[in-house]
Amino acid sequence: MSASTETMKKIRFPRPDSARFVKEVKQRVNAYFEEQGISKHANAAMVLKTVLIFSMALVPYGLILSGAFGPWAMLALAVMMGIGVAGIGFSIAHDALHGAYSANPKINRALGFAFDLLGANGYMWKITHNVIHHTYTNIPGIDEDLTVSPILRLSPQAPRKWYHRFQPWYAIPAYSLATLNWLFLKDFQQFLKKDIGPYQNKKHPAGEVAILVVTKIFVVVWMIVVPLLVLDVAWWQFLIGFVAMHLTAGAILGIIFQLAHVVEGTDYPEPDTEGMMEHTWILHEMETTANFAHRNKLLSWYIGGLNYQIEHHLFPQVCSIHYAKIAPIVRQIAEETGVPYHHAPTLMAAWRSHYRMLKHLGRNDGLAAA
Repeated sequence: MSASTETMKKIRFPRPDSARFVKEVKQRVNAYFEEQGISKHANAAMVLKTVLIFSMALVPYGLILSGAFGPWAMLALAVMMGIGVAGIGFSIAHDALHGAYSANPKINRALGFAFDLLGANGYMWKITHNVIHHTYTNIPGIDEDLTVSPILRLSPQAPRKWYHRFQPWYAIPAYSLATLNWLFLKDFQQFLKKDIGPYQNKKHPAGEVAILVVTKIFVVVWMIVVPLLVLDVAWWQFLIGFVAMHLTAGAILGIIFQLAHVVEGTDYPEPDTEGMMEHTWILHEMETTANFAHRNKLLSWYIGGLNYQIEHHLFPQVCSIHYAKIAPIVRQIAEETGVPYHHAPTLMAAWRSHYRMLKHLGRNDGLAAA
């Protein structure tokens, strides 16, 4: 793609202003893998997890198509399928799209395609998440994760409307629409947008546009057409199950991702008039990112280690199965060098912090006290 057809707003990060942290965190994490003699990519535990997570979505889908259960059992299966769909996004596709699952790009490509087959476009995700969100985390007007919905105010720089004072109460219902939005609206909007984050006049390859259309049709077929053809249920019964599955997946995905950045203590830095950020990129990530619930092993397993969001942002090409091991290294260096390491001890503590942040942003301008 020529520079004449696509430009990018210039946002720059200065040279390291915490040189010791930057140097040591890279050296010690790399040393961990060398000393243990292990790969930074998936191991046997991750492969087993992949099979189990896929089964959490595929088994309920198969049982639903069997038609062997009553209405309430079918609804429960739809909710279980939603849990599995969110798990695939967290634990498999997310790693693969970052190139972290395997050293083999073909394996990453194949597993990352699960994202497309669930209704979200992997190509667009890599632009908005891998590139924009990971590079420009919590920078208002650039990080599109701060604009997930017009009815939510997720940064102090965003315009505040009268209805935002109620957002702590309607945030979860808004988050729950995430996968439905991806399937039917968001990806198409993103492909049609002229500007995406820092990209201006963004053009997309024709092949990616074709993949978008074909995979969306495929998802509609397996999620909607096939069940309606196979099952002897009224359309409204199917609709209830379909929506329940998506609301479950959407709520889980939305909540977990918000707990990593929109909580008390994290910052929303802006560039100066020349486009220069105050801190180097690594320190920027430490100031804008938060962890939670390190001791909750089941949660960590299910959400692909995304409660170790700091480690994920610093080392996005390290498989999530290793985050729990490298987190103490990162935290120790941060404490030694006076670099912030935001962390909530439990899932509920993180949610309460997010709730208070939603409440503050709905009523005030500026950051809430940590």
